[in-house]
Parts: sequence; structure tokens; C-alpha cells
Amino acid sequence: MAIEVSDRAREWLKRKGGVGTVRLSPRHGCCGGRADIAVAEARTPDAPEHFTRLEREDVVLYIDPMLVDQSLTLDVEGFRGLRHLFVDGAPLSR
Repeated sequence: MAIEVSDRAREWLKRKGGVGTVRLSPRHGCCGGRADIAVAEARTPDAPEHFTRLEREDVVLYIDPMLVDQSLTLDVEGFRGLRHLFVDGAPLSR
């Protein structure tokens, strides 16, 4: 499984409960079309049985099966109370 979790993201997730979800989120264009964007959240998914569970250094991650073999990095950006998780990596290969 190729997902890297930065030290910042790991510490941030620990402060938020130690659980993160990386999933696909559909985005729709104004003239049709759709793109699935990888997003990260500091929570357990609604249906964890549909995700791949990964434990790393006191953090539990639930990864969408479509993202398991992708080269992704989970990190945190922003400052003070405006920080949030984000996913970076190569475009999805299907």
C-alpha cells in the first residue's frame, strides 16, 4: 500500500482522535462531466467495512479501495485553527 503520512498529519490526527479517512469525492462540472477527487477527513467512514483499514504509528486510516495502490501523501496545511488534511499524489490510475 503506497500512502505516506507526514509527521504533521500524524500528529494532527492523533489530536483529533487518531482516525482518518481517505476517500473519493465526486465533483460535477457545470456542463456535465464528473471527476473523483481524493479527500481526507479526520473521522471514521460511515461504512468502514467498505474501506481498507491501515494502522500506522498510533493512527488508524481507512482507505477507499480505489486508492490503495496509488502513490498518495496525506498532509496538513493551514495555520492555527484553520488547519486541515489534504491528499496529494499522482492522478488516479484505473
